[in-house]
Amino acid sequence: MRVVPAAAQSFELRSLIGGIYLPALFFGIGQWMIIPAIPQFADELGASVFVSGLIFAARGAGSMVGDVPSGLLTSRLGGRVTMTTGVLLTAVTAAAMGFSSGPVLLGLFTLLNGIAFALWHVSRLAYMTETVPVEYRGRALSLVGGVTRVGFFAGPIIGGVLGTFGGLETVFFAQAAVVGVAAILVATRLPQARAGEAGTPERAPVSLRSVALAERRSLIVAGSVAVALVLIRHGRQFLIPVWGREALDLNPFEIGLIFGLASAIDMVMFYPVGMVMDRWGRKWAIVPSLVVLSASLLLMPLTGGFGSFLLVGLLSGFGNGLGSGAVMTLGADLAPLDAAGEFLGLWRLVGDVGAVAAPPVVGGLAAVLTLGTAAAATGGIGLLGGGVMLLLVRETLTRSSGGDRASPG
Repeated sequence: MRVVPAAAQSFELRSLIGGIYLPALFFGIGQWMIIPAIPQFADELGASVFVSGLIFAARGAGSMVGDVPSGLLTSRLGGRVTMTTGVLLTAVTAAAMGFSSGPVLLGLFTLLNGIAFALWHVSRLAYMTETVPVEYRGRALSLVGGVTRVGFFAGPIIGGVLGTFGGLETVFFAQAAVVGVAAILVATRLPQARAGEAGTPERAPVSLRSVALAERRSLIVAGSVAVALVLIRHGRQFLIPVWGREALDLNPFEIGLIFGLASAIDMVMFYPVGMVMDRWGRKWAIVPSLVVLSASLLLMPLTGGFGSFLLVGLLSGFGNGLGSGAVMTLGADLAPLDAAGEFLGLWRLVGDVGAVAAPPVVGGLAAVLTLGTAAAATGGIGLLGGGVMLLLVRETLTRSSGGDRASPG
């Protein structure tokens, strides 16, 4: 019989409902409320299509700019303070976006909104890395991925209704309101971290350069897996509507239906996937996720109509669901005990490279070659990432009778 560490015996996932999961739900809804509204509001303020694209990209750029500083702040100020600050800054910048009088101000506040998102994301992950026992980490972080997916599903619908009937600026004010509720929950319901953990500010600062050098193998090798998974996910989001419209001449309702059904499959998988990661290991989720996502993109050029494309879309939703919380869990496992905040800031930056690179990489391949070739090449990147995870990344789920954190090599 496996001996369960005392820390794991005393931990309950429900202790994170008020301080982590409900805020993540509100934050996710608010985040996905404004993302479709940003380019539309930029156009309403008089921006050209090119400028609207720059404004839309500013949020991702802000997230990348904020990743590493967020890790440093988490180590110095503690998880509760940093998370609360990040959520409050998100609310303030969202309201400012709604009050923007021109494209320049909208772009500036969108950039700051992305920085605030990084502050929230990195500090939350660092807090959970140090407070959730390794035996629960897969479930705990897959639940974060799951509630975020609920926001991805519900946010655009709510934002679309508000934007249609109340004006696009009301979408940003609504994000400020729901994220404000999240800030109150974080400030009042987040369990107190133990002294010396990433959730508390007592630890001595660690040099970012020394962390990057000491953990360079994890950041390069395992980081390439994170880049592949994030890139193929974002490539999928780009390719499904473009292939449906350009290659199959599907109407917006048909494409939206495929997206919605794929998202439904994606959403229901997060807890079973967390159980798999905690019982058998992280590779059992990450490798199948990359393989199935890749298969869906490799099959995309073979589709000839709505029915076959729907099946491919559902397969992609299943593959995406298999990776629920996987990048966060892998990063949490790899984070060194004495520099979790610094490492996770770097880890988040590595993952953001995949998110930012996906649209131009896929679009560039489609422009130079063909859309089908772009889909196949993106699938190939996913298979390569799966091979690296299987062969070169050590399984990071380790247990000890003393309750220590995993210490992957």
